[in-house]
Amino acid sequence: MSNIKVLWVDDEIDLLKPHILFLENKSYDVTTCQSGTEAIEEVTKTNFDIVFLDENMPGLSGLETLNELKSLKSSLPVIMITKSEEEYIMEEAIGSKIADYLIKPVNPNQILLSLKKNLDHSRLISERTTLNYQQEFRSISMEMSNVNTYQEWIDLYLKLVYWELELETIEDSGMFEILESQKNEANIEFCKYIDQNYATWFEKGVEAPTLSHTLFKSKILPELSKDQPTLLVVVDNLRYDQWKSFEPTIENHYKKKEDHPYFSILPTATQYARNALFSGLMPSDMEKIYPEYWLNDTDEGGKNQFEEEFLTAQLQRLGKDFKTQYHKITNFAKGKKLAENFRSQKDNDLTVLVYNFVDMLSHSKTELEVIKELASNDKSYRSLTQSWFKNSPLLDIIQQAQNLGFKLIMTTDHGTINVKNPSKVIGDKNTSLNLRYKTGKSLTYNEKDVVVAKDPKKIHLPSINMSSSFIFAKENYFLAYPNNYNYYVNYYKNSYQHGGISLEEMIIPFVVLQPR
Repeated sequence: MSNIKVLWVDDEIDLLKPHILFLENKSYDVTTCQSGTEAIEEVTKTNFDIVFLDENMPGLSGLETLNELKSLKSSLPVIMITKSEEEYIMEEAIGSKIADYLIKPVNPNQILLSLKKNLDHSRLISERTTLNYQQEFRSISMEMSNVNTYQEWIDLYLKLVYWELELETIEDSGMFEILESQKNEANIEFCKYIDQNYATWFEKGVEAPTLSHTLFKSKILPELSKDQPTLLVVVDNLRYDQWKSFEPTIENHYKKKEDHPYFSILPTATQYARNALFSGLMPSDMEKIYPEYWLNDTDEGGKNQFEEEFLTAQLQRLGKDFKTQYHKITNFAKGKKLAENFRSQKDNDLTVLVYNFVDMLSHSKTELEVIKELASNDKSYRSLTQSWFKNSPLLDIIQQAQNLGFKLIMTTDHGTINVKNPSKVIGDKNTSLNLRYKTGKSLTYNEKDVVVAKDPKKIHLPSINMSSSFIFAKENYFLAYPNNYNYYVNYYKNSYQHGGISLEEMIIPFVVLQPR
């Protein structure tokens, strides 16, 4: 502690001798002076860690001294001490970016607390967070070995996300590595659970989680009414941890009513999961009932061109006549245009907004070296998503929706995972191209790296031909062909992909919010 240098500035410094002795007994190195002019001179000579500054001094006032000190060293924490409780003085001091504000008379423990809050804040939080996670580690490990229901998997995943966000703010990288190991272990067990239980979710009488094709009817529809307009935002490829990263920004405008993650269907890919969300049907049913809208992996053309038509058909089946408008935002210009004209949506019962940015970000990560650098791991990927959101037209749209009284529903179609381990697969020329799942005939693969659906009908997926099967990559594997194997492995390793089985891809956000 002896290396902490404190400057205390007060024209009645002699009266504060007991406080100074108290700090010195705590091993703080305290320098004193009696005027703002002296304080400025001291700061130019010595590298202080913190300053206690009296607000009411002859000559240079406390506020004037504060401005001078900040112009010399903008990052130097300054704690203002004053006899006055006048609001304008507090506002001026706070506006000048003081570290703390104390009202005289102050006692030694107040001073010590302010020092610890400003100088030891990060260390104390880091130590407490580390200790708390160490205590929780064993509990999570025990839960992991006993999880056997979909709700327990949701609860466990949310707990892992919570600790991931907590630990990323501290300096102990060792704890973060332990959590990463625990997440990997959880994904191993989760893949076993999905392998054993996913197909049963489509059997009659079996309790199943909310899935992509049931989300609209079971969760979204009950929130819709003609008394309040609703803005449904589907941010493509949004993981639950990414949602948590920009949730505080949204909470400046909306208060959360419901936060219930749901499960993406397999494959966790846009053409399957998002079409299922808007149609209220599984892919095999879409292919059968709406052949004009459904395209298989090997068919040419965009696979998500008819989301609006699927939504309209679902609302008709449900007997609802809500006034609805659908928008798909694929670039900044489109988002800006909608933001500029959003007031025109105020008479809709339901405004649907599909925002593709996160999907483009995750895909471009494999294409652009600069994005690879910016999103090299989950922490930086969250940070990049948060930065995008704060500067995006989507935030402008959400702010306008609040002012117009819209209910807000935030969700996605699937998540994504950082893939690290390649797994060889062989298929014919008609085999699908996705790195996290394959569908085709005569597939050859490493069985320990994938979950196999030999009969796609059991999980309501279409078959391209009679002998087609699906394989889904487990955990953080990605599927690579033997041709140019090393090139493609190096190209795609540590990129964000979706389509397979992992907590990050399958357990995804569904949040209902009301305007503040």
